[in-house]
Amino acid sequence: MKNTYEALLTENRIWKMRLEDVGVISAENALSWGCTGVMLRGSNVKWDIRKEEPYELYSELDFDVPVSDRCDSYGRFRLYMEEMGQSTRIIRQLIPMYKDTEPQLMAHAPQYISAPKEEIMTQNYALMQHFVLVTQGMRPPKGEVYVPTESPKGELGFYINSQGGPYPYRLKLRAPSFWHTGILTDLLPGHYIPDVVSIIGTTNIVFGEVDR
Repeated sequence: MKNTYEALLTENRIWKMRLEDVGVISAENALSWGCTGVMLRGSNVKWDIRKEEPYELYSELDFDVPVSDRCDSYGRFRLYMEEMGQSTRIIRQLIPMYKDTEPQLMAHAPQYISAPKEEIMTQNYALMQHFVLVTQGMRPPKGEVYVPTESPKGELGFYINSQGGPYPYRLKLRAPSFWHTGILTDLLPGHYIPDVVSIIGTTNIVFGEVDR
């Protein structure tokens, strides 16, 4: 798939005319607007949470973090192509690990997670735990936590403040599209109306994500 796109678009004269020097974001501007992911790396800032703050199996994987110093829509397009290649590289390393991985996907923590359906249907204790969890809700310890992940669009983070009750005292989702929509106020002036399509496309915004 990556090779198909590369052959069709990378050196396509019309494609380059529509993307080169369009939607230029300097490194300073990207940082000041809170850009992440390709939007930040496309402005020559090398930052990837999977490398800087590894989680899950990323510390055991070998992959590169592509960066572009073009700072325009064409540079971001090239980065998305590189991301596809790196994703394939990651998957190929994970496939052999799958055979040695325990089949249980969720932690055994009845106070937070229901038992598997088979246990709920056959074991009274599992059914009781499930009933309590559904009717009273989980009660995590007091404290606050923020967990960021490197999503395809940038940093997707979850902040939770718990006071020990079944409902969070405060809950905040950091959706990258919200921040990348804000920067349009700086990007769009001075461009033609047709450029808006390519700028929004290379910023990879999903408007349904903005209202989180």
